[in-house]
Amino acid sequence: MRDVGIMKLPIELNKLLKFENLVSSGGEANQAIVGGLVRVNGKMETQKRKKIVAGDIVEFGSEKILIRLA
Repeated sequence: MRDVGIMKLPIELNKLLKFENLVSSGGEANQAIVGGLVRVNGKMETQKRKKIVAGDIVEFGSEKILIRLA
């Protein structure tokens, strides 16, 4: 699991995927989320702009990210 520090929370889920280079574009992030490929705290998340806060765990593919305030 990667520990990721974000300067300003909350951050939108689609922006986080792009910021962490898990996808190459915002459109790809949105497709992955709507397609049910992203989990937040163990549950499938389909809201593109879901607010992610410190302590959340985001999973996409083989990546697992723990969010903290930097």
